[in-house]
Amino acid sequence: MRITVIGAGPGGYEAAIMAAKLGAEVTCIEKDEVGGTCLNRGCIPTKAFLAASDVLETVESAKDFGINIDGTVSVDYKAVVDRKNKVKDGLIKGIHFLFEENKVNLIKGTGKIIDKNTVEVTKEDGSTETVETDKIILATGSVPVSPGMFKYDGKKVITSDEVLDLEKAPESIIIVGGGVIGCEIGQFLSRMGTKVTIVEALEQILPNEDKDVSKQLLRQFKKDKIKVHTGVGVAEVEVSDDSVKASLANGKSVEAEIMLVAIGRRSFVDNLGAQDAGVEVDERGRIVVNDKMETSVPGVYAIGDIVATAQLAHVASKEGIVAVENAMGADKHVAYAAVPRCVYTEPEVAGVGLTEKDCEKKGVEYKLGTFDFRALGKAQAIGKIQGFVKVIVDNNDVIVGASIVGPHATDLLAELSLAVHLGLTAEQVGDVIHPHPSLSEALMEALHDVHGKSVHK
Repeated sequence: MRITVIGAGPGGYEAAIMAAKLGAEVTCIEKDEVGGTCLNRGCIPTKAFLAASDVLETVESAKDFGINIDGTVSVDYKAVVDRKNKVKDGLIKGIHFLFEENKVNLIKGTGKIIDKNTVEVTKEDGSTETVETDKIILATGSVPVSPGMFKYDGKKVITSDEVLDLEKAPESIIIVGGGVIGCEIGQFLSRMGTKVTIVEALEQILPNEDKDVSKQLLRQFKKDKIKVHTGVGVAEVEVSDDSVKASLANGKSVEAEIMLVAIGRRSFVDNLGAQDAGVEVDERGRIVVNDKMETSVPGVYAIGDIVATAQLAHVASKEGIVAVENAMGADKHVAYAAVPRCVYTEPEVAGVGLTEKDCEKKGVEYKLGTFDFRALGKAQAIGKIQGFVKVIVDNNDVIVGASIVGPHATDLLAELSLAVHLGLTAEQVGDVIHPHPSLSEALMEALHDVHGKSVHK
């Protein structure tokens, strides 16, 4: 079996490696560097940045723990960027090693479908190579959206692609978009000394989460002196040599050294040739697939940000594995009910399954169980008391969703993600003995609270 994967992001490279492990002859085509947006311009670089700001916050609060640090604490921004690049480069080398170990043939160039059994690769020097194949997996990812009104130039008005490689922290920045990217980058730069203003057109930051979740992060942003404008869009942008001015729809204006546009991403299917090869796309240009990741053309699969599912690295990876298994003759499906949502700010924000807003929209009757971290011994001991756990159950006590705001929320979410995936009840998971003292006890207490049995609430 010959399988060709176009794109080596978290979906594509995992698909390629899995296909090789299952015995296929694999070719992977990538025009840039392996790892895609996640590794090169997204998930990993931002987490390396946020780790630096976490260390800074720890040092600055050391006195609260009885630790005295003599001397001035300062930020070497270049060293922060260098460390980010070192982490990224090490992981890129790891993917190349895995490709070599599993005999994945990596071709650098732009892949284009000619038909279901033929892919043409255009290389950097303009030459082309034809790859004959039995199955094709499309995994070309997404790119930032920047409408013309924002006057994007990659210097004064930038996207997430450029913000990670700034040589120094800007004096001030306007961030358009209060989603995951805007919040993570905003808090990081604020702690690096940048004056940050976030403008979000919808009524709250993190618009996909419930209001109580958003309010927790907004409270921290006020402590961080991050200015937040919600419920108002940008009407006009003026760019000069020294600054960027955003006129807001409510008549106010904001001015800063640079502007980051973080309002979303679009599927990158440019010059892919999918439609010409008969692959069906939707009204937004995304490739139409079923839950087996099959397109309208037999033997051609599509995964990740180019299909109409959540634009998340872990979703792309799961879709890639399912696509490969089906290409090799299995009958696998992707279950989307328990997709984790993670924001790596301080405090962290994580969610899975339905929110309260989702339940109300879908007409799902539900009950809540909640628990505040400040009532937890471990949280008090480590000085991380902000936030809460919220569990949502249906009328049969089945856990259909959960939200966590607080320390290590993205790690704690795994237990509740498993519960949603398996359709477990609050009683079943709450009966599990949780370690003491631990942050996971907050999950147990929230589960007990569904039935009014939380001892510490």
